[in-house]
Amino acid sequence: MTDARIHWRQRLLLPFMALLLAAGCKPGEQAPVRAVTRVGTGVVTSGPAQPPVLTSGVITTREELKLSFKVAGIVRRIGVQEGEVVRAGQQLAALELTEVNAQSEQARQLAEKAERDLVRGEKLRADEVISEEVLESLHTQAAVARAALRAANFNREFSTIDARHEGVVLRKLVEEREFVQPGQAILVLGPSAGGFIVRAGLADLDIVRLRLGDPAIVTVDAFPDQSLQGRITVLPAAADSSSGLFDIEVELAPAPVRLVSGLVARLRIEPALASETTLAYAPIAAVIEADGDQAAVFVAQDGVARRRPVRVAFIAPAAVAIAEGLKAGEVVVTDGALYLEDGESIQVVAPAATAAQ
Repeated sequence: MTDARIHWRQRLLLPFMALLLAAGCKPGEQAPVRAVTRVGTGVVTSGPAQPPVLTSGVITTREELKLSFKVAGIVRRIGVQEGEVVRAGQQLAALELTEVNAQSEQARQLAEKAERDLVRGEKLRADEVISEEVLESLHTQAAVARAALRAANFNREFSTIDARHEGVVLRKLVEEREFVQPGQAILVLGPSAGGFIVRAGLADLDIVRLRLGDPAIVTVDAFPDQSLQGRITVLPAAADSSSGLFDIEVELAPAPVRLVSGLVARLRIEPALASETTLAYAPIAAVIEADGDQAAVFVAQDGVARRRPVRVAFIAPAAVAIAEGLKAGEVVVTDGALYLEDGESIQVVAPAATAAQ
């Protein structure tokens, strides 16, 4: 009797359960749709297989003449200031000539005496009063005196500093009334127009990658919106003994700005050897989960983000060079890449930007 009641109740509840199920399902209802993630993207480019050489240096003129006096003395006059343009033949500095003139006069008097002695000696030799050996000594003394006079006159001539050509005074190293030694630099003179170079020191790992003529991009803090063009004109064969660096020179092309000697410059040198082979370059923001040279990116394919492992070659200033895993032309996720999962639906909110190098 009890079993019959249970079966009867079950048969009674079945129609109500069917009605409840029918009420819960509406015609045409679809399963929940997963939200689409909005992202930014970048295009993979190709570039040199080696990173650029980045360094800094100092802008200077191609030719710098260090002007000095031939003899020691007291500086009587310096007629120019730093930055002043000078003309060819202009007197720039002079020593006190009292001592120099005295030495020159002394040498002249000795030379004249030696000539008089030689004339008397030749007459005496003609009369056979003196020997041939004595006459030869008089010839020698006269020659020595003439040489001493030429040296004294030469020293007097170089007791002043004259400009050999038009130029500009880069540095003034002494002041008037100072005592200077022979050969001590007094002024530094450079060309008045153009001819600027950048001198920079490189480590051994960088110098072996460069060749004469490699192009360089030069920027200066004084002109942040200007990029100057240059090329390597000097590559040393040995390192500087004091710094251990290899000092190179980069010749600058004519610039649209006014350059002066002493400006600090930053250089980006593109080794010509690096362009012989290429690598893929991805935007820095696209590279995630980096561990050594292993990393990952999300490649945008038909509205879906596909995670892909990559191997990093090196990091450029504005991009990452990829040794394996990407090729030029592929589109990778940049903005929002950190929050994606493999296979997630995406919507690009801005046109893909090209990876800068």
